[in-house]
Amino acid sequence: MQLQDKVIIITGGGQGLGRAMAEYLAERGVRLALVDLNQEKLDETAVACRTLGVQARTYLCNVANEEQVTQTVAQIAEDFGSINGLVNNAGILRDGLTIKVKDGEMSKMSLAQWQSVIDVNLTGVFLCTREVAAKMIELQNEGAIINISSVSRAGNIGQANYSAAKAAVAADTVVWAREFARYGIRVSGVAPGFIETDMVASMKPEALQRMTDVIPLKRLGKPKEIAHAIAFLLENDYFTGRILELDGGVRL
Repeated sequence: MQLQDKVIIITGGGQGLGRAMAEYLAERGVRLALVDLNQEKLDETAVACRTLGVQARTYLCNVANEEQVTQTVAQIAEDFGSINGLVNNAGILRDGLTIKVKDGEMSKMSLAQWQSVIDVNLTGVFLCTREVAAKMIELQNEGAIINISSVSRAGNIGQANYSAAKAAVAADTVVWAREFARYGIRVSGVAPGFIETDMVASMKPEALQRMTDVIPLKRLGKPKEIAHAIAFLLENDYFTGRILELDGGVRL
């Protein structure tokens, strides 16, 4: 798929990896529909993209809310006249051991911790994929849907909720690739390792060092390296049903 003038939706598009993706695609002439819950961050990203000479619109939407997702996708289709792709990037962390015993006291991962991550990182991906794919079929727009999984999909201590969601996203990527191929819609994914985001940068230096030590390349990934992978997956018309691992060689 040639990227110039294509319409791509990015969830979680206001900051972090989402912003890096948006700016990278804007440099390649992509028209952007940026979805997030933070209007200030959305506006900042949209301005940065418009400065690069492309159309960029913002949409406040909770991806875990079915009604909001349905309305937002319909609005995007009306605003742009077409939809050529989606990057399911929105996600949250609520890390914690399933059961922790310290000084004789036991604590448990709460149902709220579990459910909130499943709602955003899995149900949100399902809802956005379903609605965008349906709209693309309705408009007879071919293109690609890209899901952000994680190296944690293999199972990472303290992330029972996140690992479960990201493993399910990887599995559904294969399902949707098979289901949507007949409509000219490819579905693939990226599984990032430890990436140099604001959240990671705020970690204690000793924790950051321990994280870096287990990566064979001995450094964190850069947001632009993930964005580059997104562009590749959008452009390459023979890549579907697979997860691209971008983790510096780390294995959990």
